[in-house]
Amino acid sequence: MRHAASDPWAHDIHAEERRLENHGPRFPTLRPMHGGTSVPGATDPARSGAGGRATDLAIDLEEVTKTYAGRVRALDGVAMKVGRGEVFGLLGPNGAGKSTLVKIMTTIVRPTTAKGAILGAPIGHRPTLARVGYLPEHHRFPQYLTGRQCVEFFGAMNLMRRADRKRRAAEMLEVVGMGAWGDRRVGTYSKGMQQRTGLAAALVNDPQLVILDEPTDGVDPVGRREIRDLLLRLRAEGRTVFLNSHLLGEVELVCDRVAIMLKGRVEKQGSLAELTHESRRWRITVEGAMPAWVAEFGAVSVDRGRSTVEFKTEDLARVQSCIDRLRAEGVAIVGLTEARESLEDLFMRLVRDVDGRVAAVGAANINARMRGA
Repeated sequence: MRHAASDPWAHDIHAEERRLENHGPRFPTLRPMHGGTSVPGATDPARSGAGGRATDLAIDLEEVTKTYAGRVRALDGVAMKVGRGEVFGLLGPNGAGKSTLVKIMTTIVRPTTAKGAILGAPIGHRPTLARVGYLPEHHRFPQYLTGRQCVEFFGAMNLMRRADRKRRAAEMLEVVGMGAWGDRRVGTYSKGMQQRTGLAAALVNDPQLVILDEPTDGVDPVGRREIRDLLLRLRAEGRTVFLNSHLLGEVELVCDRVAIMLKGRVEKQGSLAELTHESRRWRITVEGAMPAWVAEFGAVSVDRGRSTVEFKTEDLARVQSCIDRLRAEGVAIVGLTEARESLEDLFMRLVRDVDGRVAAVGAANINARMRGA
């Protein structure tokens, strides 16, 4: 183990410990959610007069833009609303602006323009940031530190007292399945183990809003299942989870609502049921052949001695009338299913152009737009 005197991270931790023990936290403390750790700086702006107001939204963004050198606009008027206590998925191809938006919310990147609030306070309100947990994409820990030291250091950066962060770090390492590896150096970890440790660091401060950028990157199928279960647990505790992921199947399993970004704009936003509403259709399968009149409902297909009619309608009475007529004629109904397009199907439909090709999806160049490109 590297001696503390030669370890700059350890020095920073000990210096912060001494400051906290001598002077206390810089901000008032908030009673933790669900019996968790007290987090210095976590005052509620709705109560503290910090400029926020009580709201049902954890994230409320309007007119968020970011233009880089060369007049490349990474974000182009993003508006997004995320309710408290929900798992929200942010989807989009590479270059769509997802990570830039996340970095603006966490004040890592300065926006060109931005309006809105995080947990009821203006973007960048420091005490409110103490109630946010963040796992960046491609995060890196010093290879000579142990997983426990890394998680405790993130607690120190959130101004948690030494006893609190040690206890909370131990708890979170157990939660993410790294308890037995907490005292081994990060340099001995696999990519999936480092990802789990990063998740523990994002949760060490008992956050009300958890922002996760590709949390299952490099994690095996068992680990992905465990992380999905953890996200649902966080939601059950009343926390908000903001999930940025390329794994559409994972998002479909855990997210209450999603937003799909293309070229720096939010193209679609809502629950999966809302976004796939137009694709809703019904399938009725019977044993043997369908009566001829069923063709008035939709196309009939035959497979292995069974026939299926599929049709789109919002009128449940129409579905019921088809079923009633089949029963009246003694036809054996073996299946009734409601079908919608998957999240992947919806995503691919949005990114393809009129010719069926995948359209250009990167950040928009303002100069190219002005030329009519």
